Amino acid sequence: MKGRNTVLRALHHGERDIAQQLLRTGERHRTDHEVHHVAIDLAHWSQEHVQRLADAAEAYGLDLGAPHGTPSTVLTTLREKTAEAVGKRPEPALLLLHDLRELHLSASGNSLYWEMLGQSAQATKDARLLDLVADCHPQTLRQMRWTNTLVKQLSAQALTAV
Repeated sequence: MKGRNTVLRALHHGERDIAQQLLRTGERHRTDHEVHHVAIDLAHWSQEHVQRLADAAEAYGLDLGAPHGTPSTVLTTLREKTAEAVGKRPEPALLLLHDLRELHLSASGNSLYWEMLGQSAQATKDARLLDLVADCHPQTLRQMRWTNTLVKQLSAQALTAV
């Protein structure tokens, strides 16, 4: 089924991307401890999704490859120093809103792919994929709720500050 494989590939790519986005956001906003820690935790969920999707795809003859490794220590140090510098500037709230918007859009796209995969699994009575969707999709929905909540909390103050 080419359609299912296309969705598996797109979802694998999307989960890998949002994991990287979450890690970058956590590093960039390191001075905001809640954002930093929650973003890192949510990134771990997506990293797990990447691995589980790759494992599931093998049963359908699809090789999604090994998950990408963690960034180098030099790059991590550079991002941490940038986060500290940005945390001292007056615009970090606007940067955070931008990052949250991007994360929300990515999570939303992934959620739609989880829905498609779930519908396909249901139609074909594929218990393996149904279990995968049942385990992973709620975590993607949680990523969306987190970004949406923070946008609501930060928007008024960040967008009306003089």
